[in-house]
Amino acid sequence: MTQTNNRFFDELAKLMTDTAGAAQGLRKEAETFVRGQGERVLRDMDVVQRDEFEAVKAMAQKAREENDELLKRIEALEARLGGD
Repeated sequence: MTQTNNRFFDELAKLMTDTAGAAQGLRKEAETFVRGQGERVLRDMDVVQRDEFEAVKAMAQKAREENDELLKRIEALEARLGGD
């Protein structure tokens, strides 16, 4: 009887190990599928990539700073000319 029980438990353990491996493989496939679908949806929505956003943000900041500097120069020139 103990030999039968050991064989039964060995087979059960093997089945559980195989099931865990299959579940892990299925999880990876599901993650890959969901990630691919998410990327496709974002691409179809024409969402801006993070690095592109950061580049445009830096350009806008630089333009703002240049604009402020030019405004100060105009005000200084107007003050020297006696303008408003």
